[in-house]
Amino acid sequence: MSGSRTEARLTEAPEFRLAVIAVLVFSLMAALSPDRFLSPQNLTSMAFQFPEFAILALAMTVTMMTGGIDLSVVGVANLSAVVAAIILTAFADPETTGGLAFIWLALALLASLTVGATAGLLNGILVSRFGLPPILATLGSGLVFTGLAVAMTGGSAVMGFPDIVFVIGNARILLVPVPLILFAILAAGLHVLLTRTGFGLRITMYGANPLAALCAAIDIDRILLRVYVIAGMFSSVAGMIIMSRANSAKADYGSSYLLLAVLIAVLGGVNPYGGYGRVVGVVLAVLSMQFLSSGLNMLQVSNFARELIWGGLLIFVMVVNTTNWAGFRTRRGPFKSS
Repeated sequence: MSGSRTEARLTEAPEFRLAVIAVLVFSLMAALSPDRFLSPQNLTSMAFQFPEFAILALAMTVTMMTGGIDLSVVGVANLSAVVAAIILTAFADPETTGGLAFIWLALALLASLTVGATAGLLNGILVSRFGLPPILATLGSGLVFTGLAVAMTGGSAVMGFPDIVFVIGNARILLVPVPLILFAILAAGLHVLLTRTGFGLRITMYGANPLAALCAAIDIDRILLRVYVIAGMFSSVAGMIIMSRANSAKADYGSSYLLLAVLIAVLGGVNPYGGYGRVVGVVLAVLSMQFLSSGLNMLQVSNFARELIWGGLLIFVMVVNTTNWAGFRTRRGPFKSS
């Protein structure tokens, strides 16, 4: 009897359904184009590609856990990359090698993370101290960050980096792509943060019931500030990967990644009203979207049609989740009514 109950809980879990979806999408794309989709080159290419938007999805996840959202992730990523690119091109050139190149890359990375943390802090202040709705606060700040990047570059791409920058987005360690390693580290760290720390418990409690969190004397302002700083720093890492893979930085790179990050978080089972989310679900959603994106690319589906499919899928998932939240809340607990 206990075995059957365990099996029932497993099949009812969102992560189980996501694993099934990922397998089905992979199987479908493999069946439609087996020679190209299952080729080692394509599988390697996917491993290099998805960390860019997957890390942005992690940033989106941690903010959605509080019942908020961060629409500035792409703007933060590009601004961070532009600042790092300006430092690299100002003090180094493509011929710079060795220890000097490493030092300037380290300083550029530090500056990028500082920009991300500062941008996240600004978002956190707007949401926690000024009480602005997260969707409006981060939408506005995202436009500001993009505008700053445009002002700093004149709207053109910044390029001409030392070869060491190539490592971040294109190198491998023991045959494993560096971007994939960075994503795995951040995903594992976020999982531990949300499930094994008091801070993660307070995030979940606040997202599930802000009034109860307030009555429990939880410092809500501090939670929101830290959450948005984390999201900003995650976005900076994604920006550095994008810069490395493109070998340049520009204010409008990855414009479609915002929709994709929101879609992955929602598809991964994160409750948009806050209080529930699992990193493993987000990882499975990332894999599903990468399989789908790669398959559509091989089928020569245009980028416009791809975004149409993503937008329709986001609406569909939201409708399905909203329809089933009443029963799902009874089973899982943390979902709250709207």
